[in-house]
Amino acid sequence: MNEEELQKLVEQISLQSFGRPFLHLIKINRRMTTTGGRYHLDDHHLEFNAHFLTPDHYSNLVGIIKHELCHYHLHLLGLGYQHRDHDFKVLLKRVGGSRYAPDIGLRKTRKRHYLYVCQNCGLQYPRVRRLNTRRYRCGRCHGKLKLVKK
Repeated sequence: MNEEELQKLVEQISLQSFGRPFLHLIKINRRMTTTGGRYHLDDHHLEFNAHFLTPDHYSNLVGIIKHELCHYHLHLLGLGYQHRDHDFKVLLKRVGGSRYAPDIGLRKTRKRHYLYVCQNCGLQYPRVRRLNTRRYRCGRCHGKLKLVKK
């Protein structure tokens, strides 16, 4: 799906679900990984994650479009458009938009490179970064920490 097709889809969903036209631009952002879409307050354009534009994620895409259109229409009407606002929650539920973007496997997981063990109580501390064992102690018993696995 390209930007023109996405623009038409957003305009169609806006008229069907909200009864109001979408009058601004759509952009596709290929760098998004954890976010489904984004509404920009300054120029009112919408950005969408390029990974959701495949046919197997179409149902997720419709929910994300409705979510971003809730931000769009509420902001232009001067109502509460943020996630915490009552107006946003009510409108999102009414149109059937998704509250969160589903995880489709794009999130980066950090591997634990270091394992520290307390010499007193045996509590393990898996860490991504190195730890200064002269400065830090066990949080439970204040025993010395020892690097076990690098």
